[in-house]
Amino acid sequence: MNGVDDKVAERLAEALRCATVSTEEPGQSNDPEFGRLAAHLEQCFPRVHAELELTLFGRSRLYRWAGTEPDRVSALLLAHQDVVPVDDVDGWTHPPFDGVVDDEFVWGRGAIDDKSRVLAIMEAVESALADGLRPRHTVYLAFGHDEEVFGGAGAVLMAAHLREAGVRAELLLDEGGVITEGLAADVDRPVAGIMVGEKGYATVRLSVRELGGHSSMPGRQTAVGRIARAVARVQDHPMPLRLTPVVADMLARLRRFMPASRRRVLALAGVAAPLITRVLATQPQTEALVRTTTAPTVIHGGVKANVLPQHAEALVNFRILPGDSVDGVLEHCRRVIRDPGVRIELVGTASEPSEATGPGPAFGMIADLAEAVVPGIAVTSGIVPGATDSRHYDDLADTRCNFAPIVLTKADLATIHGTDERISRVNYARLIEFNRRLLDRLAQ
Repeated sequence: MNGVDDKVAERLAEALRCATVSTEEPGQSNDPEFGRLAAHLEQCFPRVHAELELTLFGRSRLYRWAGTEPDRVSALLLAHQDVVPVDDVDGWTHPPFDGVVDDEFVWGRGAIDDKSRVLAIMEAVESALADGLRPRHTVYLAFGHDEEVFGGAGAVLMAAHLREAGVRAELLLDEGGVITEGLAADVDRPVAGIMVGEKGYATVRLSVRELGGHSSMPGRQTAVGRIARAVARVQDHPMPLRLTPVVADMLARLRRFMPASRRRVLALAGVAAPLITRVLATQPQTEALVRTTTAPTVIHGGVKANVLPQHAEALVNFRILPGDSVDGVLEHCRRVIRDPGVRIELVGTASEPSEATGPGPAFGMIADLAEAVVPGIAVTSGIVPGATDSRHYDDLADTRCNFAPIVLTKADLATIHGTDERISRVNYARLIEFNRRLLDRLAQ
């Protein structure tokens, strides 16, 4: 496949130059940058803004494209306009908000996550409108502005609006799954992971208070030592391994692309589940599929080397496997820490995992479109290990798919929320073609 031409690449690049960074810091706002992006979208896609109904929720944008049979809804197409901050500006090949376009890539924060999907959907709809296409049933485009900080002012409000309107779509499509190269062991071709759910999210704060004093006369343990022991117990005693129905379906779909020895084991998944989960748990990327993961991320306490600390605390982030729960995470922490002097509480936003179900009826259509855009792939299901805006809309569609047909290596995946985020012209062309093919199907 050829990549996008300069004009299409430049439209994405200009969107990347809008530093629509989401932040949880009070008083900080990038509203002017969101205004720049809104003006850019309206200028570049005039047919969309002339023919679709647009409702704003702050800087979030909900478009309604009425179908020829408008009372039914065929699809909710989600993407988000905001991006995460940049930590290491000096480490980038090109400055993260310069939107540099070269012969191979469009560079910048948000190139993969997730402005390329916003722009690709708009490119596809603009093209369809120019060709006189109209979907049979109504289509919604929902572009949140705060997905990176849990969507409370964007996706939550748009989903509530749709819920009040009685919307129930056949398909919900969002970010989360891609086509990976070289990541699936013993599979000799790229693997398209069309995700059908996502893990939950919780951050637990562990904290202790002590009397303090001079470091020359410590007790048996300081506040720092006590919190360190609590963190160690949580990390050394993870939540149990478990093969969920979604992951069992994922493995079953991959079986035919694997060597005979692996196929035989997977054929016995019902009785060999403990063995399969232990194998998957040997790598962080696959352990996340079979366990609620535990990640201590922040720890601090004390003010000076010769002063006993009066307070110490740590944050531990959990990504919750379907079938587990936020309350279950808290109970697990209490059980393994076994110290009544350690306070255990949720901090920030928490969300339950999606329901552990298999692919819905529209999954096959998304699989067919993926294979049409990138022939020769292995298509499977899965769950998103992170959090997306989809969780706010989960009850509004018969089928949920988190997927984009871009082909990424392990190194490419590391650029998401990392250094040198970029998308190839070829991958961006795939995104646009996929969305246009989807609209063509929805018009039938």
